[in-house]
Amino acid sequence: MKINYHRHFDKRYLNLSAKQKAKCKERLALFFQDEFCPILGNHPLKGKYQGYRSINIGGDLRAIYKKTATDAVVFVAVDTHSKLYK
Repeated sequence: MKINYHRHFDKRYLNLSAKQKAKCKERLALFFQDEFCPILGNHPLKGKYQGYRSINIGGDLRAIYKKTATDAVVFVAVDTHSKLYK
């Protein structure tokens, strides 16, 4: 599977703490191995994120992605639940 990162994801990722970045890397590596691993809590989104999916990074941190092809995804955002789903 090919994983790409949107510039908004990159921008928000830079603002994460070192601990959050480490957890994010860990969860994205797990996503790469098995995108539907139960630990990730992978689920489809509604509303303004219709067509996107979310995974749990840890605590209140979430990452949003969209499948762009059968074997490719693009991560578009990473932030706390409350900031992403206003």
